[in-house]
Amino acid sequence: MSDDTQTGTTADDRDPEATRQLVRERYAGIASSDQGCCSDVGLDVAGDSGCCDDDSQSESERLGYDADDIASVADGADLGLGCGNPKAFAAMTPGETVLDLGSGAGFDCFLAAQEVGADGHVIGVDMTPEMISKARENVAKNDSRNVEFRLGEITHLPVADETVDVVISNCVVNLEPEKQRVFDDAYRVLKPGGRVAISDVVQTAPFPDDVAMDPDSLTGCVAGASTIGKLEKMLDRAGFEAVEIAPKDESTEFISDWEADRDLGEYLVSATIEARKPTFDD
Repeated sequence: MSDDTQTGTTADDRDPEATRQLVRERYAGIASSDQGCCSDVGLDVAGDSGCCDDDSQSESERLGYDADDIASVADGADLGLGCGNPKAFAAMTPGETVLDLGSGAGFDCFLAAQEVGADGHVIGVDMTPEMISKARENVAKNDSRNVEFRLGEITHLPVADETVDVVISNCVVNLEPEKQRVFDDAYRVLKPGGRVAISDVVQTAPFPDDVAMDPDSLTGCVAGASTIGKLEKMLDRAGFEAVEIAPKDESTEFISDWEADRDLGEYLVSATIEARKPTFDD
């Protein structure tokens, strides 16, 4: 625990830039060490808690990927840092432009590239230089000429207005302290009629103080999670319609493995988050 625990600092109390720096440092370490945590971002990146006891393929399958998904992407892109599979419900089609928020080493981007084909385009945005470097190396490994990676924050996307068909993300929005700005900027870059298809964790019960105040819990995709009600309000405020947030009750099985000393499934569940930007005719 850091001094934040002693001073009673929670995720909502921290300075947003200080939170981003904590997250940036954690994922820089993951990218540099090639050590993702196979059962998601778990609370121990090095694996001391046992979160990586199973092989990465079986863990990725627990998150919703099938064996063909895993086999189709070259080694090095799947760091096990998700809580679901956006591809499973994003309904991507050939020729579309896809934007991945918090793209990491690029696993979901390379799967999306297969869906949109040579006439489509996939953009990954990540705020961690080490992750961007790793992802760019993986482009050549996967021969994905329709994929590019850009350094930037998901609250200030380096993407032009109304150029994207679908925004995907995998267990990243919870890490951002200013979530309303994430949804506002996603709305900006989407074309009219474009859609959001996000996998993320949602809070289902109040966190104990030692979780809420722990910076490791914040950067480990736990303490920054919002409730479904708060997320719905933020999406509505951004201008989205057809908002649907569906908890995946079965996800408590792998979330319960994230920490050895407590069952985080009592407070969190993975969910699919979907919404649509209205068309001009709407």
